[in-house]
Amino acid sequence: MTAIQLLSCAGLIVGAFLLLHLKPVEFTDSLFAFLLRPKKGIRDKLKESSGRKKPGIFRREIGEAQAVLEMTGRGSHFSIVCAVSLGLFCLGGSLAILLGNFFLAPVLAVGFLFLPFWYVKLTASHYKRDVSAELETALSVITTAYLRTEDIVTAVEENITYLNPPVSKVFEHFLMQIRLVNPDVEAAIHTMRGQIENEVFWEWCDAVSDCQRDRSLKTTLTPIVAKLSDMRNVNAELEYLIAEPRKEFMIMVIFVIGNIPLMYMLNQDWYDVLMHTMLGQIILSITAAVIFISAGFVVKLTRPIEYRR
Repeated sequence: MTAIQLLSCAGLIVGAFLLLHLKPVEFTDSLFAFLLRPKKGIRDKLKESSGRKKPGIFRREIGEAQAVLEMTGRGSHFSIVCAVSLGLFCLGGSLAILLGNFFLAPVLAVGFLFLPFWYVKLTASHYKRDVSAELETALSVITTAYLRTEDIVTAVEENITYLNPPVSKVFEHFLMQIRLVNPDVEAAIHTMRGQIENEVFWEWCDAVSDCQRDRSLKTTLTPIVAKLSDMRNVNAELEYLIAEPRKEFMIMVIFVIGNIPLMYMLNQDWYDVLMHTMLGQIILSITAAVIFISAGFVVKLTRPIEYRR
């Protein structure tokens, strides 16, 4: 009976979307925009701007995930992440209702709601690592060509076909600005500098800009590019250290959740007490809440330092 009611509710929601000609992404964009920017008084705005009042956990988590997407060049994916989050919210609540545990419904719904945003923050380091690896290759070949030609535009043109996105897009925009917008090389380098969030890349752009006025400074480019290799090695070691607490947490979660079907096989009475009595359902709800709260702390404490706000 409960499953039929859930299907009826889902059909009602789908019908409402079809009648109103609403797209799920548009609905989630409007909903999350309202939740992220609620109406506040002047006093609340002053407290937040002065740091005396911090935003709520919901706004903070979503805001951090949105900042990571913007930082890694995936800002357009935020709408999809919000849509997936809302879908998981409904899925979590529906799963708890199907299990007959109404105490668990809000816990699973809210916990599943945060999963996509936590995933975005955890995968940001992998995206940044891939960009750094491609950036190392790009700067190496362009610097070698520049030392030979002493012309940064020619150096980029010779190697642009060997570069991969997203780094290749940055240098393509550099060439396009030189050819079609403004032939000022220093201005194009300054524009290119702001398109990748990497301190070594910023230093390299500054050095190339200085080389436009004094070609003898081109010898400083090779040591700058070598820093990327050193940073890659250090980041690999840090990533390994950060990943260990996450692995241990996932193992403990698997053990905790795995005890439920294990209890069903070992002792049917204990399983019935846990799943079908009020005390057992409350214990399951508290356990799920502890898992999600712990997951939030694990995500917060094991993020790379460069992404902390």
